[in-house]
Amino acid sequence: MAHYPMTQETSAAEREQLILDHLPQVRLIARRIHERLPENVSLDDVISAGVLGLISAIDHFDPAHNVKLKTYAEYKIRGAILDSLRDLDWAPRQKRKMARQVQAAIHTVSQRVHREPIEEEIAGELHLDLAEYHQWLADLQGLGIGTLECAGEEGQDLLSYISDDDRHLPSRQLERAELEKLLAEAIEQMPAIDRTVISLYYQEDLTLREIAQVVNLHQSRISQLKSQAILRLRAYLAKRWPMERGI
Repeated sequence: MAHYPMTQETSAAEREQLILDHLPQVRLIARRIHERLPENVSLDDVISAGVLGLISAIDHFDPAHNVKLKTYAEYKIRGAILDSLRDLDWAPRQKRKMARQVQAAIHTVSQRVHREPIEEEIAGELHLDLAEYHQWLADLQGLGIGTLECAGEEGQDLLSYISDDDRHLPSRQLERAELEKLLAEAIEQMPAIDRTVISLYYQEDLTLREIAQVVNLHQSRISQLKSQAILRLRAYLAKRWPMERGI
C-alpha cells in the first residue's frame, strides 16, 4: 500500500487515491465483523459504514500525532461500523434478555459446582433440553459484537492513540495486566472445545469456517460454541472486573 503524507494541502485527487488504496482494509474489517452478525445484516451495509469511517479517518488524520494512517483508519473504520450496527438495532431486546439469562445460568451453576459448567448443566439451569439450548446459542450469534468489540475499541483507543508517556503509566500497565490475567484464567477454565474455539478465533484469527475444518465440526456448531464461550467470559469477568473499568 502506497504511503501518502497527509497535509492541509492534500489535493482532491490524492484524497481519492488514499480512499481507493485503503478500500481493501475496509472490506477485510467489514467481513470479519459481518461474520459475527445475524444473517439479516447485509455485508454491503457494513462495508458502506466502514467506508464512511475511512473517509473520516483520511479527512481528520494528523501525522504529527506519530500514528500511521492505516492504524488510525482501522480505528475509525471499526468505530463507524459499530455505530451503524447500534443504529440498526440488530439485536432485539429479547435476544439480549436471553444472553443475560445464559450468563446468569453459567454463573449460578459455576458457583454451585465450583468449576466451569458443561452444556448440559447450563441447559438444565435454564430448564431447556440440549437442542433448545443450542438453538439459543445460534440465535445469540453476533451479540458479542456489542460488548466485547466495544470494549476492545475503548482499550485500543487507550493503548494505541494516547501519548507514549500515558501509555506507560504504571496504573495503565497494571490494569491491562490484570485484565489479561483474568481473561487467561477464564479461558483456561473453559471446557476444552470452548477454549479451542475462542483461542483459534481471537488469538489465531481464524474464521468460523476454518475453525470448523480444524476441529472437524459443522460451522453452525462452531458458531454456537463461540457464543457460549463469550458468555462464559462475560460471566467470569462480571464477578471479578468492575463493569465501569472494562468489559
